[in-house]
Amino acid sequence: MGGVDEDEPPSKRMKLSSGELRGLSNGLSLTEPVGGSLGDTMACPLPSEENEEIVGSRGIIKRMEFVRIIAKALYSLGYTKSGAHLEEESGIPLHSSAVSLFMKQILDGNWDDSVLTLHKIGLPDEKIVKSASFLILEQKFFELLDGEMVMEALKTLRTEIVPLCINSSKVSELSSCIVVTSQSARHSQGVVRPKSRSKLLEELQKLLPPAVMIPERRLEHLVEQALDLQRDACLFHNSLEGEMSLYTDHQCGKDKIPSRTLQILQAHTDEVWFLQFSHNGKNLASSSSDQSAIIWEILNGENPLTFFSVRLPEGLREIMRINVNGGVSLKHKLSGHQKPVSHVSWSPDDHQLLTCGVEEVVRCWDVSSGECLRIYEKAGVGLVSCGWSPDGKCVFAGSTDRSIYMWDLGGKELECWKGQRTLRISDLEITSDGNQIISICKDTAILLLDREEKAEKFIEEDHTITSFSLSRDCRFLLVNLLNQEIHLWKIEGEAKLIAKYKGYKRERFIIRSCFGGFEEAFIASGSEDSQVYIWHKSSGELIDVLPGHSGSVNCVSWNPANPHMLASASDDRTIRIWGLNEMNISQCKATHPNGIRYCNGGT
Repeated sequence: MGGVDEDEPPSKRMKLSSGELRGLSNGLSLTEPVGGSLGDTMACPLPSEENEEIVGSRGIIKRMEFVRIIAKALYSLGYTKSGAHLEEESGIPLHSSAVSLFMKQILDGNWDDSVLTLHKIGLPDEKIVKSASFLILEQKFFELLDGEMVMEALKTLRTEIVPLCINSSKVSELSSCIVVTSQSARHSQGVVRPKSRSKLLEELQKLLPPAVMIPERRLEHLVEQALDLQRDACLFHNSLEGEMSLYTDHQCGKDKIPSRTLQILQAHTDEVWFLQFSHNGKNLASSSSDQSAIIWEILNGENPLTFFSVRLPEGLREIMRINVNGGVSLKHKLSGHQKPVSHVSWSPDDHQLLTCGVEEVVRCWDVSSGECLRIYEKAGVGLVSCGWSPDGKCVFAGSTDRSIYMWDLGGKELECWKGQRTLRISDLEITSDGNQIISICKDTAILLLDREEKAEKFIEEDHTITSFSLSRDCRFLLVNLLNQEIHLWKIEGEAKLIAKYKGYKRERFIIRSCFGGFEEAFIASGSEDSQVYIWHKSSGELIDVLPGHSGSVNCVSWNPANPHMLASASDDRTIRIWGLNEMNISQCKATHPNGIRYCNGGT
């Protein structure tokens, strides 16, 4: 490993001017001392670990490593004098003399000397020495070619690079560069130009052991790791990273979780079965056994209260808008289904909405106008679920014959996956890359159908599956079971069960859960006991139970653009909008004609 000369104070070691190091990128210090006398090329060994001083109350931080990392951070931040003073006062150099000399030789383009110095640093792994030598000589080769010294470049290739006996494919590429002799021809054929020397130094830094050359931004990385661990351990963290401080250990309060009823939406005339926020969080869609769906608008107006009128199919009604943590207003009521509406699905651009009637048809609506654009149906079968391709050019639906159909936007059937692909009561999801279709194929199994590989993968459960939800990053699947458990599966690669959530009630109805909050760190679910349940995803701990509904809570949806907004749909014919407890809203018990009620959090 690289050593330091303890007898030689850092202030005596050769330093480069800022001009000599100008151009370093990726955080490499512009003024970090790099250099050494020619007579000081052998690295002195670092003091043995047994003799190293330890700092910190827990006795696990080595003083030498700690000081070197701080010095590295000071140089990276541009505090050159402070870094040099720290080295001098502590007697702990940032780099050994050999490493400093090596870095200077690289930046000066002294390739042969730098290879010799590399061997004197004392690296224990010969493979690392060869790989580093290859990078250096490759740079030498390209700079010779760039200077049109073709014979010298050829000599370097034959007598220095080839004898290393590594990276044969790269050697072949270098050989092909020899054929192109003129600089203009090389440019036209796209041959790689030599990288900057500072870039080469960055690559060498990643290759050499960290004790020899401390990685860039190491202190920042350690601090970020500590903040990440504190955040992950915080049960209620539900805000932006900017709210975290280095001055104190991080701990959020429960007030960061939406737990207060801000609005009660009462426009449906029967049980509300399903709801889902749009991808941009600006709209909410709900569906009901009253054979309708509703598009709600999330408001962000300047005025706290604004009154306006809109014309609904049944007549003129006055609607009140309110800007409370993003108030909600009825935008369109979508009528046309002949059966209860069981599902809704937003297009990737949020401009269109699919609605699916129970064993009926799928309708596509224009979100802006509320107009029905197209009806997707299959003769002889009813449709039970719906979804979009990631590019928004295709529509998918599960059917009562247990098949999955795909249409283009014009209604032309493009493909059909027949067989036991879905159930009569089923969810349907398509991953963001468009490769996998996910559906419940048996009572206790979920199918992950790979469209490209034409391969099938299954998630097997011991109990009947009632519903599932896919995370935004398509890495996790949340599965609701008949035994009143919710299981979290990792579906990347081989499917793996990683967490279970318990506490909610489910005996007769389909209950749906969702991911949500900042970075989807929480799990929320409806329940037959009229409450909303919220768990911390990583720990599995139940952190809140929200009362308020008077009937089974069938579905919940967390606003993807606002971690402090949650919606729940219930058999009591209402939708509740939940927000933070800190909101101070005057109680309003009256219900407006549009079916929107505003309250102060009371039930």
